[in-house]
Amino acid sequence: MKFAKKECVAMLLAGGQGSRLGALTAKIAKPSVPFGGKYRIIDFALSNCTNSGIDTIGVLTQYQPLILNSYISDGKSWDLDRMHGGIQILPPYQRVGDSEWYLGTANSIYQNIDFIDQYRPEYVLILSGDHIYKMDYSLMIDYHKKMDADCTISVIDVPLKEASRFGILSSDESGRITDFEEKPKRPKSTQASMGIYVFKWNKLKKYLEIDDKNPDSSNDFGKDLIPLMLRSGEKLYAYKFEGYWKDVGTIESLWQANMDLLGENGFELSDENWIIYSRHAEKPPHYTGRDAIIKNSIVSEGAVILGTVENSVIFSGVTIEENALVKDSVIMADVVISKGCVINYSIIDEMVKIGPGLKIGKPKGEGSEITVIPRESVINNMGGLV
Repeated sequence: MKFAKKECVAMLLAGGQGSRLGALTAKIAKPSVPFGGKYRIIDFALSNCTNSGIDTIGVLTQYQPLILNSYISDGKSWDLDRMHGGIQILPPYQRVGDSEWYLGTANSIYQNIDFIDQYRPEYVLILSGDHIYKMDYSLMIDYHKKMDADCTISVIDVPLKEASRFGILSSDESGRITDFEEKPKRPKSTQASMGIYVFKWNKLKKYLEIDDKNPDSSNDFGKDLIPLMLRSGEKLYAYKFEGYWKDVGTIESLWQANMDLLGENGFELSDENWIIYSRHAEKPPHYTGRDAIIKNSIVSEGAVILGTVENSVIFSGVTIEENALVKDSVIMADVVISKGCVINYSIIDEMVKIGPGLKIGKPKGEGSEITVIPRESVINNMGGLV
């Protein structure tokens, strides 16, 4: 079967464990982690593709893929159920003489060269499925064409004290990259890679094949392939992104990104010109009881609020019973918080049941840490996890 030619194919890296998210990713992949009352993290990259006019996407999965695969399904929720292109899940698979998992970000693309080749693209867009942001990829691709770049890397300015967490690059006045180092101990600049790349497909394919033959390579874009292209004299350019972007790789950053939805200068979800699509069960409108109090919070459909909610994000199907207080917290779908409970500065994962009168977490303040309750936990009156 001959597939329709596509100018650009997107490859979305969604196989990460997200170990720094601890209990939240014990049973699901990081891109599947719920966010913002009704979304999952992967919704943002998928919605950006749809809004940018990119309709051919390979989603590379590996760690705990069951929920993610089921969630994406045929891609209809993002208008990606296409006859020509659309979305396709790409797990590791056994080939003749080779039965390896994806060994790194670059290797995951290398193992799917045949998938990309069938569309005969001019360009390949590489994305991470674990960031919160809105971005028009078509503008980045236009910049890539204008500069006649072999690779374009989307960058954002970060505080110097955080720069060692990222791939850091330097560029000249034209935007051409002169230096790149992955997670340097002593950063030379504050231009951080966002893990979003546009490549000429013929160049990317060439360097993937070179990288695969190198036994000393870790098969990673930031550590290996990008520096290799730079050393080889290829034209790499920086595309400066200005806007909200959050790497939600830690408990603290995930909590903060949810709280950013509540602030006046935070992340805006209600943009009719850039809709964030999601797949979620249809539920009735949320119900607020006679004595309920809700302040500066997001409450999703299907929630029942009989107690008090302050500065929190409440997902669909949550029940907060009488005289319960939830403050500075993220309460994920189908959680039951019983009468008289006090929940402070916490992230409560999906389908948790908390017994009457219990106190979870310490008030947000100097020295306190975020409390995380794992998915499907039952906390009884004795305060124990079941």
